[in-house]
Amino acid sequence: MQDLPASAADQAAIAVRGLAKNYGAVAAVAGIDFVVPAGSVTALLGGNGAGKTTTIAMLLGLLKPSAGSVAVLGADMLRDRHRVLPRMNFSSPYVDLPHRLTVRQNLRVFARLYAVPQADARIAELAAELNFASLLDRPAGALSAGQKTRVALAKALVNRPALLLLDEPTASLDPDTADWVRSLLERYRREQGATILLASHNMGEVERLCDQVLMMKQGRIVDRGTAPELIARYGRRNLEEVFLDIARSQGRAAMPEAVA
Repeated sequence: MQDLPASAADQAAIAVRGLAKNYGAVAAVAGIDFVVPAGSVTALLGGNGAGKTTTIAMLLGLLKPSAGSVAVLGADMLRDRHRVLPRMNFSSPYVDLPHRLTVRQNLRVFARLYAVPQADARIAELAAELNFASLLDRPAGALSAGQKTRVALAKALVNRPALLLLDEPTASLDPDTADWVRSLLERYRREQGATILLASHNMGEVERLCDQVLMMKQGRIVDRGTAPELIARYGRRNLEEVFLDIARSQGRAAMPEAVA
């Protein structure tokens, strides 16, 4: 395992050591270590079954690790997660909001859960920013895939989180809207000083947004670095080609020097 300097872990928004999750004999996450610096955007990449979703669930405190530790915003997620949960949020277009509630009702529920002051004003602000004001009184179950993605992002921003965990934040969006959402995330990070952990299969998005990239395969982090560093290391033209190298086991997967 990587030995993380104490100073780096102390200043990190996320510090993970020896994190593992086993389901019987199957290791979904097999002892990983990483730090996400405060105020940065980090990508967690890997193919289906690499362990990304399990890792994010442990960061959120939804799953108890089989081994290792997770510190988020300075709190141990096993002991003190309720201290930092109000400062976090999560978005995934693959997690549906209650279908019978309207968009406005759904967002009010989450605003109350996070004790957001002047909740209706905050909801109106987000609806304007994400261009779904006309959808506020529509049942969530009647939204298109792209509309659901925008509402899910609004739900994730409702409490102005210091740490934002995003799973495919621009899935199902047309190129113009996706580009606009990326600009919004860049502005949010800059203005709020927020930290973002991003899981995405859009490598162009990762190259644009992310300060560092963590590559996962079979429950392990097999390489890490900035996007330009990884592209140069593998001798490829872009991050998508690096991703394919690792997914197809043509690259440096699981090489000790890749994770040192």
